Amino acid sequence: MLEPIWEPLSSYRGYPPEQMTVRAKSFHAELRRRRTVRDFDSRPVPREVIEQCLQAAGTAPSGANQQPWHFAVISDPALKRQIREAAEEEERAFYNGRAPEEWLRALAPLGTDPNKPFLEEAPLLIA
Repeated sequence: MLEPIWEPLSSYRGYPPEQMTVRAKSFHAELRRRRTVRDFDSRPVPREVIEQCLQAAGTAPSGANQQPWHFAVISDPALKRQIREAAEEEERAFYNGRAPEEWLRALAPLGTDPNKPFLEEAPLLIA
C-alpha cells in the first residue's frame, strides 16, 4: 500500500518567473513527445522498476492529499487471458457501432483493431 506523502506547504519551492517559463516550456516539450504505444515488448521488467513507477504514480495530487489510488500488478497468465477476452469484447463493440465515424477514420492509419494479443504477451499488466 502506498502511504500518503505529507509535506507542509512551507516546503513548497518557488521559482522566479523567468525560470518558471523555461521549466513550463521544457515540461510541455517533453509531454508533446509522448505517443500512444502500438508496439510492445515482451521482455520482463524488474519488479523494483515497477514498484518505483507505482510509487511515483501514487504521488499524484488528490483531494486532501489522500492519494486514494489502488494498483493491481497482474502477471498470472490465466488472469491476463481473461482481461484480454473482456477487452476484446469491449473493443469489438466499439469498432462495430459505438465509435463515431470520425474516430474510426483517425484510427485507420494506425492499423488498430479489436485484437489485443499484447495483453497476454506483456510480462505483466497494471490496472
